[in-house]
Amino acid sequence: MNDPRINTLATILVQHSLQLKKGDLFIIRSAPTAAPLVTAVYLQAIKAGAHTHVHLGLEGLPELFYKHASPHQLRYVSPLSLYEIKNATAQLSIISEDNTKALTHVDPKKIATVSLAHQHLNRIFLERAAKHQLRWCLTQYPTNAAAQDADMSLGEYEDFLFTAAHATATQPLRYWKAMYTRQEKIRRLLDTKKTFHIIGTDTDLTLSTKGRKWINCYGRENFPDGEVFTGPVETSADGHIRYSFPISHGGREVHDVTLTFQKGKVVKAQASQGEDFLKTMIKMDAGAQRLGEFAFGTNGGITHYTKNTLFDEKIGGTIHLALGSGYPETGSINKSGLHWDMVCDLRKNGSIEADGALIFKNGRFLF
Repeated sequence: MNDPRINTLATILVQHSLQLKKGDLFIIRSAPTAAPLVTAVYLQAIKAGAHTHVHLGLEGLPELFYKHASPHQLRYVSPLSLYEIKNATAQLSIISEDNTKALTHVDPKKIATVSLAHQHLNRIFLERAAKHQLRWCLTQYPTNAAAQDADMSLGEYEDFLFTAAHATATQPLRYWKAMYTRQEKIRRLLDTKKTFHIIGTDTDLTLSTKGRKWINCYGRENFPDGEVFTGPVETSADGHIRYSFPISHGGREVHDVTLTFQKGKVVKAQASQGEDFLKTMIKMDAGAQRLGEFAFGTNGGITHYTKNTLFDEKIGGTIHLALGSGYPETGSINKSGLHWDMVCDLRKNGSIEADGALIFKNGRFLF
């Protein structure tokens, strides 16, 4: 793809999201499909003085692995991967799948086995990120598969992605820095609250964030971005929530998810499609049955569902609550091989009370 917006996106990722500098050990993870963006980022990283290492995974290899790997191979963790997680100072992952459904028929127990095996690596990753020893970012490259999931042509999806990234703005770096200021008002409000009551369609859920820290996300770890999040107290969730959009994990879609919580733990999980997969993932470990994240989507430039969590959880007027591992920088102590974001749309007939006061109604904060 010979598109000048790619160079602009690369500039935002290198200078704003990752803040690459001389001497960084920088890892790029993607697939050949995203070669134009990988190349643009690589060039700018080299010019910034970073030591850059590229991982390009071939389409179809994960499917072969899950189909033919022995139980020992499923549980194996490469010491090379461990070294990278312990020593990299920056990492960029670019989603660029040719087929987002490639793992649809993989045994979910195998996916759970691999996730559990890599839980230690994921924890090191999160702890180093919380200590600002590792800067990381996840972004999307426009592909036909992603466009099809979003019910768009490739050209429409490119326009959607680059618009959401503000890669067409006159001064895109200034825009993303300004997002921090806009969202600080929300973060400061939420930091003063302890108990939240979420009400919506088939949803009546309470949880606590007492002692936890809210984080302002403005294009660093995810790009494009737009959310404010924390880690709820692990034993606090009570009630039920129905997630508005189909959710996916490892290429598997689950529809019409409703979760019921008691004392922070999922006691009932229902879905109209993919319920067995949902239950298998929740039973992965003890942490998978509890919430690791509670967040508000704040990006008004993303308005509709695309079957891509990177975008969908940022839709302005939505919230998302993730099952599984929490982020240590919020104060979360939930550990799991799972982190599964699920989005609830509150733009119609939705509200949230905090410490008994209405702060959010029909997708908007009341200040």
